[in-house]
Amino acid sequence: AIVPEALQDRLIRHEGLRLKPYRDTAGRLTIGVGRNLDDVGISRVEALALLANDIAAARAAVSRLAPWAGRLDPVRGDVLVELCFNLGPGGLAGFRTFLGALQAGQYSAAADALLASKWATQVGQRANDLAGLIRLGASHSNP
Repeated sequence: AIVPEALQDRLIRHEGLRLKPYRDTAGRLTIGVGRNLDDVGISRVEALALLANDIAAARAAVSRLAPWAGRLDPVRGDVLVELCFNLGPGGLAGFRTFLGALQAGQYSAAADALLASKWATQVGQRANDLAGLIRLGASHSNP
């Protein structure tokens, strides 16, 4: 829906624009321009728009952290993006053994390193899924 610019500007002026969640004067978790997350939440479309932005940010972080990742097949590259999404760039950077094996094309060793991490014990089946994708790469269909 097209919102008149004057209305948008007035709402921003009156409600404020906050890019991080905060508690409003009634104690409700709020974000943006008065979006009541406790009662309204976000729509699926909004959640997927946020996800698309977050995937793009993770992909850019992977490119900075591991410039060689562009040589990986799309499945393994996407696993790196998912790990960055989940762990953040700093967390992913800490997986030195995994990253070294992946860069060297030692996919079984990379998968083993991923499964040997504390992270793997925290995320359970997700670690098994991603390690399997690292092992098999593009020859494996993405679950």
